Amino acid sequence: MRKNFGAKPMVYPMPVFILAAYDENGVPCAMNAAWGGISDSDEISMCISAGHKTTKNILATKAFTVSMADAAHVVECDYVGVESGNKVPDKFERAGFHAVKSEFVNAPLIEELPMAVECELTSYDPETGRMVGKILNVSADEKILDENGKIDVAKLRPITYDPCSHKYIVLGEVVGSAFSDGNKLK
Repeated sequence: MRKNFGAKPMVYPMPVFILAAYDENGVPCAMNAAWGGISDSDEISMCISAGHKTTKNILATKAFTVSMADAAHVVECDYVGVESGNKVPDKFERAGFHAVKSEFVNAPLIEELPMAVECELTSYDPETGRMVGKILNVSADEKILDENGKIDVAKLRPITYDPCSHKYIVLGEVVGSAFSDGNKLK
C-alpha cells in the first residue's frame, strides 16, 4: 500500500548546493539552493527566485559557482540559506566563508567547501526562476581526492536535504557499481 503526498517538490537525494557570485563591487555573496542538478553534459540548471541578492549578482556578472555543501559545514551552509544577502550584506563573511576567485569565471570559490562547479550564466527566466549555467570547470581540494586523483565522495561527505523531515543527511555507503551490476540480468 502506498501513501499519496500530492504534488510536492520531493526527490531523493536532493543535493544541497551553495551558489556564490560577486556583486558589482567584487563582494561575494552565497545562498543555499536545493532545487537543481545536471541538465546536460556541460550544463547545470537551478531554480532560484529573482529576489535573492545572489541571483541579482549572477545576472550582473553572468557567472557563478556551485559548491557542494558538506557535513563539516552544515551550520554555515544552512546560514546562507536562512539569512538574506539583501538584509545582511556581509553574510558571506558572517558564515565564516573565504572567497578565492575562480580561474575560469568571474565568481568566488568558497575556500571552506572542497568541491565546486564553475559556471558561466547561459540563461535565466525570471518567471520560472530557472537558471542555466554552462560548466567551465569542476575544482576539488586535494584533501578529498582518492589515490587515483578522483573525487572521493566518502572524503567529501556531501549532504542532501530531506524535504519531509527538514533534515540534512550525509551521503553514505556504497551499495553497488554503476554500469556494471545490471549486467548480471542481461
